Amino acid sequence: MTTDSIISKVWSFCQTLRDDGVGYGDYLEQLTYLIFLKMADEYSKPPHNRKVGVPARHAWPVLRPLKGAELELHYVEALRELGQQRGMLGQIFTKAQNKIQDPAKLARLIELVDEVTWTSLDADTKGDIYEGILEKNAEDTKSGAGQYFTPRALIQAMVACVAPEPGKTIADPACGTGGFFLSAYDYLVKQRTLTPAQKRFLKNDTFHGNEIVAGTRRLCLMNLFLHGIGEIDGDSRVASTDALIATPSVTFDYVLANPPFGKKSSMTFTNEEGEQEKEDLVYNRQDFWATTSNKQLNFLQHIRSLLKTTGRAAVVLPDNVLFEGGAGETVRKKLMETTELHTILRLPTGIFYANGVKANVLFFDNRPASKETATKEIWYYDYRTNIHHTLKRKPLRFEDLAEFITCYNPANRHQRQETWHAEKNPEGRWRKFTHAELSARDKTSLDLFWLKDESLADLENLPEPADLAEDIIENIEASLASFRAVATALSKTAK
Repeated sequence: MTTDSIISKVWSFCQTLRDDGVGYGDYLEQLTYLIFLKMADEYSKPPHNRKVGVPARHAWPVLRPLKGAELELHYVEALRELGQQRGMLGQIFTKAQNKIQDPAKLARLIELVDEVTWTSLDADTKGDIYEGILEKNAEDTKSGAGQYFTPRALIQAMVACVAPEPGKTIADPACGTGGFFLSAYDYLVKQRTLTPAQKRFLKNDTFHGNEIVAGTRRLCLMNLFLHGIGEIDGDSRVASTDALIATPSVTFDYVLANPPFGKKSSMTFTNEEGEQEKEDLVYNRQDFWATTSNKQLNFLQHIRSLLKTTGRAAVVLPDNVLFEGGAGETVRKKLMETTELHTILRLPTGIFYANGVKANVLFFDNRPASKETATKEIWYYDYRTNIHHTLKRKPLRFEDLAEFITCYNPANRHQRQETWHAEKNPEGRWRKFTHAELSARDKTSLDLFWLKDESLADLENLPEPADLAEDIIENIEASLASFRAVATALSKTAK
């Protein structure tokens, strides 16, 4: 079968199951289980002859011919038992459930998976099939999967700026479906000529992450495995524990991350009346500069603690991190004192699957302890003012960030030139501010803009009506979410 025919069949059957109420996420999970079992069977035979840990009674040759109720019962039992195995096998099948209630449809999906010899496909082909469905799943706003899917164009630009080197470690404390890992992997494979030792390190020891949502972690593990990262009979470097709980015991060369959306860290519990409630989480860690329930500030502090003294980070964070007072001001001051916060990329709205998100990418390098402030100046690239993107009509592309990457100058970021000039080029998007200028601002706010918003001054430069409509919908949905949170809080207070 050709790559196109495989993708076509996978997609067409996905649409068939959608008509039965099986969403992209549920389809992805079942596809993950079945492809893994089929690949395990292939690896257990010549020329591989590997012990993959799948009990004989649940191996692919046993599952493949079953039909009807017998198939359904066997599949449910197999998922339960496989989740109790060790290594990658048990991690892929943790809390696994059958979401395809029609045995005939399940049998057809097994047939589709069986038609392909998956180990003969190259990593790019397997990865493209899986990444395509992951992206479709992210587009399904009802599933909420978009919060685990960072735009790939943005990830690629961040990796291009950080320019990771082979033989070094990369961490993501909230790795979602593994987008940062895959982009860094592709960058290292395509940009470098790797030695055999470097290839082994890249495959087995480079990437380290955390993902606390079981279903998302499963998709991440499979995504990495299909792209050639990790071994079918090995252990995963993606932990299921909350990254924020404790001071890390290991530090890393790079951290690339987009911590989950939402300002508060919280946990859900059931009260005495049997109702579900949320309680704000505050992490009391000695290595944190400020104690707060603000999830974004906690992740920023944690990411700094993950870095070696020579470590470098690129992190997507919302606007509130740049201007919020109290703990926010403390964290910003300490971040500039102890690390070299050298670059901030201001991102436009309309590029994330969560509505109304205003975010930035902070690039900072860790430094050994010193009495001197590590940050001397911060370079800003304003890719928000007068920029309009939408998820469907005008999605963010890697080419859109080409000018920023050029200005960033990954080859030598200490040799940069401003594109902004008060008289010669007041529309320049690339500008630097000194630490003294930033420290003098109220609450040490790093929330800076200098370009004139044309839509406010000139009606002729308004965005396209369809873009405006999509922006309005995003803002209304974001507002409704905020009102619901307020209403929930008020109802709890009334009780």
